[in-house]
Amino acid sequence: MADYSYLMKGIEKVTTDSSVLVSSSRYLNDARVRDWVATHLLRRNGPDIPTPSDSIQLVQILREVQDIDHINSLFAAEREKNASLDAWFKEAFVSTFQLDDLKHYGPETVGGIFYAQLTNNDLQVDIVPPFTPRNDYEYFQLRAGQTHDLEHILGGGGFDFIGELVPYYMRLTNLFMHMSPQLAGELSVFSILGSTRIITRAVLHYPQTWLTTQNAVERGSRVGRASAPIYMMRYEDVLGLTPEAARDALGIKCVELADTAEASAQWC
Repeated sequence: MADYSYLMKGIEKVTTDSSVLVSSSRYLNDARVRDWVATHLLRRNGPDIPTPSDSIQLVQILREVQDIDHINSLFAAEREKNASLDAWFKEAFVSTFQLDDLKHYGPETVGGIFYAQLTNNDLQVDIVPPFTPRNDYEYFQLRAGQTHDLEHILGGGGFDFIGELVPYYMRLTNLFMHMSPQLAGELSVFSILGSTRIITRAVLHYPQTWLTTQNAVERGSRVGRASAPIYMMRYEDVLGLTPEAARDALGIKCVELADTAEASAQWC
């Protein structure tokens, strides 16, 4: 048997008086997070557990695991040095449009594309249940939920399971481009865990989808890196524009993947 002891150098056994599992990671310490990661990164897709339910469970868990007061303190520090972010929070715009408000938009517009997606699949506008945000963190999450479906359209991602990777990686990259690493990291916990479940399932169970999956990650990352702050964009103002015109108006930049064999017609 090969000797790999040189790769194991430096490992230290840490003793503890704790009677339960404990580590320096709040995520590893939480049994719900451990179970979610083990289950949803390793499982196959199946009709008994629709894939959207994965992310809802994760949101509910992270609300209790993350230190929301700490995140709000990071927001306060960010607002001190970022006037546009401070103004965005002060305005506190909240979307209220519903399905019927979209039906007059032409089929070539952002609003028309969104309307077709909703009506063709017997859906309603996926607005986060109404509530009054009590702090910066809650407002940020409210707007993230309200704009997610529109990020699919303007980021060039489909409305399928793999297409979720485009808005996931748009935000994962964009937040780190425009915020402190500490704040961006806290705001990206959901995205990194939620997106990784799609990536691992592709390799473990659906290898025929891997190049398409990888392409979605690359496309989302490149949009996020090149674009203005995505999290502050008011997509509601561009519903009457074509996606191309809406991207220009908002500052969403699409970079061609000329070196990627899987570049697809969906690319924005």
